[in-house]
Amino acid sequence: MARKHSKHGLTDAPPVEDEVAPAPAPCWLCGRPTGKTIVWHHPVPKSRGGRDVVPMHPICQQTVTANFTNSELERHGMDAEGLLANPAIRKFVDWVAKKDPDFTATITKKQR
Repeated sequence: MARKHSKHGLTDAPPVEDEVAPAPAPCWLCGRPTGKTIVWHHPVPKSRGGRDVVPMHPICQQTVTANFTNSELERHGMDAEGLLANPAIRKFVDWVAKKDPDFTATITKKQR
């Protein structure tokens, strides 16, 4: 039976070069780079037939779900600009733009 490893630690495999980490995906809503935690959000809710997912910060996703119903999200679809037209969302995005990508805070309850 052949040995799996050389007796002297030499291998035929080429040395592995340092891999460059890919750049973090930008948040779908605010455009900032995502941090350690990424939420894969359905812009069109799954209950409304949505299949596509987009990367978001948890705080951005919480803000969207706190300010829009599933019906409203279905109407906006994949259009983040439509959501940003809402004054509450625009105010939030302007505020969070200066924060760290891993920033988190409590979000107010749904205002319906």
